[in-house]
Amino acid sequence: MKATGVVRRIDDLGRIVIPKEIRRTLRIREGDSLEIFVDQQGEVVFKKYSPVEDISSFAQQYVDAIQSSNKRDVLVVDREAVVAASGSIKKDVLEKKISDNLDELLTKRLSTTTKENEDFEICPDVFIKQPIALKPINSHGDIIGGVLVIGKKAISDIDISIIDTASTFIGKYLEN
Repeated sequence: MKATGVVRRIDDLGRIVIPKEIRRTLRIREGDSLEIFVDQQGEVVFKKYSPVEDISSFAQQYVDAIQSSNKRDVLVVDREAVVAASGSIKKDVLEKKISDNLDELLTKRLSTTTKENEDFEICPDVFIKQPIALKPINSHGDIIGGVLVIGKKAISDIDISIIDTASTFIGKYLEN
């Protein structure tokens, strides 16, 4: 078998250290959950676990309903990628990695809004010039993702209400 990575020994308690370079590349932080499974070739696989990704079909229906009733493009992201998207932006961002800027806002637990013509990078090399509002999703005290709404000319009270309701609902849904 050809080695393609770093070799680590398992200690006497069954633990293994994931090298810093790999943690940085995969955005694995202290406290993150990892899913561990064996693939069809018998290899042990560590995958960053996302409770938001587990409800992606539900989240997709949720953002489609918002888009249908409020005519707003809405995104639901976890800490890695866009999990659900509605409207004209869907094809450009769905299932793509989120930008470092968006990840940093989520890490800092920041709700934020942008103005019209202010570039906001949602995914690497995918910039939006329309106003955006972001609200992190909090579940069991942890930020596990976020909800973004893309406004028309400016962020309105309706836009804020949409993301507040969506992020609170998703967070509570995942706590049960």
